[in-house]
Amino acid sequence: MTYALIVLPFVAATAAVTALSARRPGFAARMRASLITTVVLLVLTVVFDNAMIATDLFSYPADRLSGLRIGLAPVEDLSYPLCAAFGVPAVLALLRRGPRT
Repeated sequence: MTYALIVLPFVAATAAVTALSARRPGFAARMRASLITTVVLLVLTVVFDNAMIATDLFSYPADRLSGLRIGLAPVEDLSYPLCAAFGVPAVLALLRRGPRT
C-alpha cells in the first residue's frame, strides 16, 4: 500500500467534516485561520522533515512514494498538517453547542 492511499481516507474525512461545518457560525473566519495555519504548518513540516531525513532519523521506502519531493521530504507528508489545520477546527465547530445558522 502506498502512502498516498493511506492518506486518502484522512483527506476525505477532513473534506467531509469541513463541509459539514460550513453551516456553523464563523465559517469564513475559521477558513481564513485554517489557511494561515496550513501555510505555517507546511513550511515547518518541509523544514523539519528535510532536517530529519538528512540526518538519517528515518527514511521512506521508495516504492511506497509518489516520487514527488520537496527537498528530501515526500509530498505525501504535507497532507497531515493540511488535514489537521482544517479538520480540527471543523470538528470543534461541530461539537460546540448552540444554534446553527
